[in-house]
Amino acid sequence: MRPQYREEPCRTALNRVKGMPFPWSLNPYTGCVHRCTFCYVRGFEQRADRPADERYGTVIRVKVNIAEVLRRELARPSWARQEVTIGAATDPYQPGEGRYRLTRACIVELGRARTPFSIITRGPLVWRDVDVLQEASLRAEVSVNVSVPTLDERVWRTTEPSTAPPRSRLQVVRRLVDAGIRTNVAIAPILPGLSDAPEHLEEAVKSAREAGAHHIWANVLNLRPGTREHFLECLARDWPAERERYEQLYANRSYLSKREIEEVTGTVAALARDHASRGRPPLRPRPEPVQLTLV
Repeated sequence: MRPQYREEPCRTALNRVKGMPFPWSLNPYTGCVHRCTFCYVRGFEQRADRPADERYGTVIRVKVNIAEVLRRELARPSWARQEVTIGAATDPYQPGEGRYRLTRACIVELGRARTPFSIITRGPLVWRDVDVLQEASLRAEVSVNVSVPTLDERVWRTTEPSTAPPRSRLQVVRRLVDAGIRTNVAIAPILPGLSDAPEHLEEAVKSAREAGAHHIWANVLNLRPGTREHFLECLARDWPAERERYEQLYANRSYLSKREIEEVTGTVAALARDHASRGRPPLRPRPEPVQLTLV
């Protein structure tokens, strides 16, 4: 199904974030053609009265003026150069970026403003922007987080239907690391009973370390309203034997218990320690500290 792109200007670029480990987010696009069955953004779409089902990702809003708006926001005297995360609600390197180059333009603006930022993506297209990432990293802290939930071919093809193969993403991790960019791998979301087997986790961690990942982090599937309905429908189609178990596992809750989550994430953390990266090239020179004058 070919997506429809709607070029629509935005009024603001930066979004204040609550309850996340970063204070600001930036999303050059609304909607994502990757259409992952487990995507937590489906929940946001439902609350915004937009389609969260199979129609999600068929219409992409392109914020054609976002770089110009961002430039104005970063120039405000009150801007304190807090970290900005690009791609918290949609992949900034989905295929449309090849045409519109909005993510690249935003990286340039963030670098000029000496603002630290991180990127979350499943898109190998991030390698295209290694030059502006290198330049920005001389002015502020920069990191790229490449999402590789699993290396299992069936799980990948079924749950991430329009994404690049996981090993292609790991090749980009290696190239970015070789270019001196801090690059992390996110093994998330881990799907109970589908991608959480110890051998699956070890394969993912070992491969990420072999690619030179500076840091590896993990999280387990959450099923908020909007995501829950779609994911369970896909599960009934693709793994019918798992549907009932998931309904019981996530009965009356969106998240597993802290203990259940830590069992999985703790395993990943231990594996990451066991498979330490060796012979990794150094990072680009650390940026010089900036003295801020707040108004």
